[in-house]
Amino acid sequence: MQIVFATNNRNKLKEVQSLIPKDIKLLSLEDISCFEDVPETQDTIEGNAIQKAEYIKKHYGYDCFADDTGLEIEALNGEPGVYSARYAGEQRNSEDNIQKVLLNLKDTSLRRAQFKTVIALELHGSQQLFTGTCKGDITLEKKGEKGFGYDPIFKAEGYDKTFAEITLEEKNRIGHRGKAVNQLIAYLNNI
Repeated sequence: MQIVFATNNRNKLKEVQSLIPKDIKLLSLEDISCFEDVPETQDTIEGNAIQKAEYIKKHYGYDCFADDTGLEIEALNGEPGVYSARYAGEQRNSEDNIQKVLLNLKDTSLRRAQFKTVIALELHGSQQLFTGTCKGDITLEKKGEKGFGYDPIFKAEGYDKTFAEITLEEKNRIGHRGKAVNQLIAYLNNI
């Protein structure tokens, strides 16, 4: 089986490639010569995942899946949520986003949050959604050099290290994207 993962994010691609079985050939957008910005204009995480998958299927004709991920912080009424990548502006800078979160939480001890990933699969003319979440807390400061995005300030429930301090294998086992990808793999293995 061959399927496109509709992302230009090399970090996401690396995470997902480490989970996908060898009998599934994973293609990137670069592999199908898609160098344009795939639209993400919906106001929900689910909506963005669906929009990206439908766009690739319609414009390139490939069976594909797309994900969208958001960090939802209780004390910020679910922000940054669907706007996680551009929380601090259209420049989509992770460091700026992290600093904005830490600034917005500086006067509260309420630091509960969750990462949420939704994968939309376009396969053989039908669409499926898979959702993975990981609950945890936002730390007071950045810790760790691994991972990407908000990983240096997110500590999963039951862990004393941030996502940026643990291995990719461990993150995939407990994390939101890993959970959603495992649901996708289980589905693909049963069709």
